[in-house]
Amino acid sequence: MESRIRIIDSEVLSDDWYLLKKTTFDYQRRDGHWQRQSRETYDRGNGATILLYNRERKTVVLTRQFRFPAYVNGTPDGQLIEACAGLLDQDDPATCIKRETEEETGYRVNDVRKVFEAYMSPGSVTERLFFFVGAYEPRHKVSDGGGEAHEGEDIEVLEPTLDEALAMVERGEIRDGKTIMLLQYVKLNRLLD
Repeated sequence: MESRIRIIDSEVLSDDWYLLKKTTFDYQRRDGHWQRQSRETYDRGNGATILLYNRERKTVVLTRQFRFPAYVNGTPDGQLIEACAGLLDQDDPATCIKRETEEETGYRVNDVRKVFEAYMSPGSVTERLFFFVGAYEPRHKVSDGGGEAHEGEDIEVLEPTLDEALAMVERGEIRDGKTIMLLQYVKLNRLLD
């Protein structure tokens, strides 16, 4: 595939929080013709997400937090209900998600299972997200969670049943793609049956 792409120019548009670049390139189409294209890409690094579940209680652990992009796109209070997630930084996906789980939810879990990977917005964002599931017990709770205040996090921990969470999706109360995917994974794979 690389031989079908010729980078012509790359310009950094912003390097504030993450990296926004504009790249001009030639792309060889399937019919053999070359076409000049230009795209902006937002590189924030790769991330990991997890849905914790408890078989006995049939519950899952979710978070609620303020998301500025949701606010500016019509969510009046900017609050989204989500599965725990975070950027890899320099860690491998499993180490990252264990760290993020404890920081955000207060649960310390060691047994996590990667279930798939996905690009969430491949038209402009380079991030690849690693999806995990993990069983939790009340004894795994080591703190209140809530995230890291110095990172601007102010996270509320929620513990609905799986059925309640799926009903929240239907009512439009959960609108985060990664969370919907993980809830559906748990339901389809009968992890709480």
